[in-house]
Amino acid sequence: MCDATGDGGGCGADTEPPRRRRAPGTSHPRTCMKCGQGTAALVIRVGDPFCRACFREYFVHKFRAMLGKNRVIFPGEKVLLAVSGGPASSAMVRQVQEGLSREAAKRLRFVPSLVYVEEGAVRRQSPEQREQTLAQIEALLQATGFPYHVLHLEEALELPPSILQPGPGTSGPSGPSYKKAVDSFIQQQRQDGDSGSSLPGHSSQDTPAAPPATRGLPDAAQTQELLRSFEAAGTATAREELLEMLRTHLIVQTARDRGYAKVMMGDSLTRVAVKLLTNLSLGRGAFLAVDTGFTDQRHGDVMVVRPMRDYTAKEIAFYNVFFSVPTVTVPPLFTKHREKPSIHQLVERFLLGLQEEFPSTISTVYRTGEKLSPEPAKASSESQRCLLCLCGLDTEGEEELALEPTLILEEPEAGAESKAAYIPLLCYSCRLTFKELGPLDTLPPYVRAEGQRRIHRAEMEQNQENQESSKG
Repeated sequence: MCDATGDGGGCGADTEPPRRRRAPGTSHPRTCMKCGQGTAALVIRVGDPFCRACFREYFVHKFRAMLGKNRVIFPGEKVLLAVSGGPASSAMVRQVQEGLSREAAKRLRFVPSLVYVEEGAVRRQSPEQREQTLAQIEALLQATGFPYHVLHLEEALELPPSILQPGPGTSGPSGPSYKKAVDSFIQQQRQDGDSGSSLPGHSSQDTPAAPPATRGLPDAAQTQELLRSFEAAGTATAREELLEMLRTHLIVQTARDRGYAKVMMGDSLTRVAVKLLTNLSLGRGAFLAVDTGFTDQRHGDVMVVRPMRDYTAKEIAFYNVFFSVPTVTVPPLFTKHREKPSIHQLVERFLLGLQEEFPSTISTVYRTGEKLSPEPAKASSESQRCLLCLCGLDTEGEEELALEPTLILEEPEAGAESKAAYIPLLCYSCRLTFKELGPLDTLPPYVRAEGQRRIHRAEMEQNQENQESSKG
């Protein structure tokens, strides 16, 4: 009999003493893979150790290379940077700051301004907490030296219906237009002389906003109207989609009003990968390239650009810690007690959980999305464009059974506006979200106004066709 409980070991016990792992404090430090001299401060991927100096150079080069490769930001062009206070957008602002400084080897040549959308109402912050967050954000915005605009999500309720109509494009093919812009910029510099300023110039309308004490929060009636829209939404997923829609429309309208042709968003590689699977789960497979690509041109006159989409959340976190990039944390979107989490949250947990065991998961999802084409999202006319997301309708030719989950069954009431009448104006994904957004009177006013305009226009065209056919 073998003694399995004794100190001498049981059956199959090793004849040699077990090897002990070397304590972390006694392990030899790794050398930077790039310079071969400095001590590695972090490992980005397996086998890729970097020292701090080389990591900073790698981070900066990645940002410049992304902009240089795509060539959609023209010299002298006004660009609006959407800031959330989070790690990715804060790192993006720091890259622009350093790229515009005199010490930069290859200086950026566009004119930046910042925009921040305060969402404390739907995140269930008290007025005092909202003021405190605003004070922290404005301190960060003022420290950049850039002009900035602070908006409140309540302002989205006052947007004009035209935000749901793409504006006229202002540039042709990127190649010739970019070359022409460079030549014009160089010629202008020769005429005026290079002043050496870190910023090429600012518009008089891009002045820093007033401090929180003089601005104040929106009135209580506006806040209650906004909360009513969110509380009427039936699921956490619908609230997440509503928040993203209002935020994006508010930023794009600000860009239009103030003459910005480009808007930079701080979506990281990790966020893009999560969004790819999330939107696929929401039925937006045809529009993934537009929703997550480097450029998003669905708004026509305002292009959305995502220059941070090549950085993982890990890289951004290390950069912000190493180089003291300040960030502001805001609470997540409010969800009802005991409610199931949104699809967005489920997908994020799923991907991040896989990433712990399989480190290439997120990058694999991201690279797969790179192969998608934006062509399916283009619309040839207004009648073929989704009312909410402005992408081409993907419901043409679909079987009736496949579209059945998107239909809305209502009891007809005399003189009442029908929510079901909006369904033909929406793509498959937006139909599913629209069903969960509650009654029509809780929808944002600009959505209802534009929907009614398009419904009436379709009815007039149909009546005209009927009259012509009856005459024939």
